Amino acid sequence: MTTQTGPGPGTPAHPADTVVVSGLTVRHRRTLALDALGLTLGTGVHGLLGPNGAGKTSLIRVLATVSEPASGRVELLGRDAARPAERTEIRRRLGYLPQDFGHYPGFTVREFVAYVAWLKEIPPADVPAAVDRAIDRVGLGDRADAKLRTLSGGMVRRTGIAQAIVNDPELLLLDEPTVGLDPEQRVAFRALLRELGADATVVVATHLVEDVAAACSRVALIESGRVAFHGPTGELTALGTDAAGGTGEEPVSAIERGYTAALRAYRAERAGRAADGVAR
Repeated sequence: MTTQTGPGPGTPAHPADTVVVSGLTVRHRRTLALDALGLTLGTGVHGLLGPNGAGKTSLIRVLATVSEPASGRVELLGRDAARPAERTEIRRRLGYLPQDFGHYPGFTVREFVAYVAWLKEIPPADVPAAVDRAIDRVGLGDRADAKLRTLSGGMVRRTGIAQAIVNDPELLLLDEPTVGLDPEQRVAFRALLRELGADATVVVATHLVEDVAAACSRVALIESGRVAFHGPTGELTALGTDAAGGTGEEPVSAIERGYTAALRAYRAERAGRAADGVAR
């Protein structure tokens, strides 16, 4: 099991690394959301798991450059996110779907996705094709000219995914993307994630462990603002193979047991270090 990955200060990133963060600290008033977190991510689909309040959304917001950390280094796509000029370049090359994304109800699906394409500075001549492709990829081709206010919650969520991928981002950040999607749509979305992860770095923050098992090649487990586990999804599943099951009231998958086992092991490790420090 791997914990707190990421290079130390002054350590060069590998050329293939899309995301390199070290010593990342985020505070919300008196609350410590991220605690000197380190993490390195490359091409592929990465699941971001953790309990409520663990720091997943705080991390996604920093990676999306919409939130500034209190301290630490953030390098995205080979650029330093702390430098304004480089931050602008990063924003052109990433896609982001927040947990609650703002949209204009009076816009059609096509108009809204085209608006985001304009914000991403896609050349005007390329916008129509890019918009149509993004809308088709999320299965909304037949609703492209429908007003957003007329759509179901799941369709609005799929519009949010379309705007996030319209620029074929090299770094795609999705916070709870499957909220509101029905089972069939979630299956299609997982397939889309796998397709996108062939050439890009995709980070999916979610509470749904089964989505991670189905679509993500690697997973980072966040606990109390730090990385409790980071490794292949199969490794997390293996942790649950021999672990005890649930309460018996409902079936529990191996990866769900692995998730619980990893959290317990990390908490025990931290408690042991704290007790050792007190003893000394």
